[in-house]
Amino acid sequence: MAWKTLDDMELGGKVVLVRVDLNVPMEGGIVTDATRIARIVPTITDILSKGGKPVLLAHFGRPKGVVVPEMSLAQVVPALQAALPQTKVIFARDCIGGPAKEAVQSMGAGDVVLLENTRFHAGEEKNDPMLAASIAALGEVYVNDAFSAAHRAHASTEGIARLLPNCAGRLMQAELSALEAALGNPARPLVAVVGGAKVSSKLELLGNLVIKVNHLVIGGGMANTFLVAQGIEVGKSLAERDMAETALEILAKADLSGCEIHLPIDVVVAREFKAGAAFEVVESSQCPADAMILDAGPATVAHLAQVFAAARTLIWNGPLGAFEIEPFDAATNAAARQAGALTVTGKLVSVAGGGDTVAALNKAGVADQFTYISSAGGAFLEWMEGKDLPGVAALKG
Repeated sequence: MAWKTLDDMELGGKVVLVRVDLNVPMEGGIVTDATRIARIVPTITDILSKGGKPVLLAHFGRPKGVVVPEMSLAQVVPALQAALPQTKVIFARDCIGGPAKEAVQSMGAGDVVLLENTRFHAGEEKNDPMLAASIAALGEVYVNDAFSAAHRAHASTEGIARLLPNCAGRLMQAELSALEAALGNPARPLVAVVGGAKVSSKLELLGNLVIKVNHLVIGGGMANTFLVAQGIEVGKSLAERDMAETALEILAKADLSGCEIHLPIDVVVAREFKAGAAFEVVESSQCPADAMILDAGPATVAHLAQVFAAARTLIWNGPLGAFEIEPFDAATNAAARQAGALTVTGKLVSVAGGGDTVAALNKAGVADQFTYISSAGGAFLEWMEGKDLPGVAALKG
């Protein structure tokens, strides 16, 4: 573990700049899902307990370097205050300059400051050294607790870390520890489930995984592309036929590295894509010309149950079918519940991430059974692709 944690830092009396993820869903100026706020509370309370003064940095939306009132973090203050009932939350109308300095100077013991949207400054996404220095001047220690933004080399995620003593917050620490257990030094056999619509969007991911995992399960529309590459017709199913050669290259690479790829044995097909549509289960090679594949079948699920049962570590990104509507959520739900049950009994370390994945696991009712679920979309994917994340690299000095 090359990065420090809050346990390694002396924070007594110091102003601690904390990069957090407050890019929460809003409706009518009200936070509709406070999950991301709840997940930063342990870091804030730990800093306070160590005598530090937390000053929060965050972005909201894509204002592209100009002030957009609808993207002000002021609207997040009530939800943040509700998550920290014993704490006074002070809002600063800017993340640099007079408003920021005044807010920090006004802090009493136990107070928290939230600075305005860092992306109101064009220098944020450009990782401008002047902006980073201006923000860094407000504090004495930098804590990054926003793994979800760690794949961006921005002023508040990378620039400031180069200027101040730094460490990972509790959420970042949990995320990095979970990912290290899953891909860095995993217990084997290691299984990866990769689903979703398009092979083209996950090329780097697949290329990296086939040289690292023992088993790669491919589901969703991506699986159709692999079936087509092997000369199997998939009717009206979603498939990237122009990616067939690439799919064959991935299969060959997997073969060379000793990675076993698992594609659907049987599939659920329908003539229309709607809830409750009439469907049938056929072998994966027998999709009718006028039908489309919308889920993996029961034989595939039974096969995956055996693969999971023999595994020690599982990484999951993407559903196995059109999980959003019934009855095409069956394979994703069944496989997720199997993974959850194995995790609960201590037989499996399971790490999942990506927006659709989190939604699918919540729908299956097993999100709380997985070892760790990452709320970071792009950062989680880039980590799985084997890329160095700027926000993490900066913490390593």
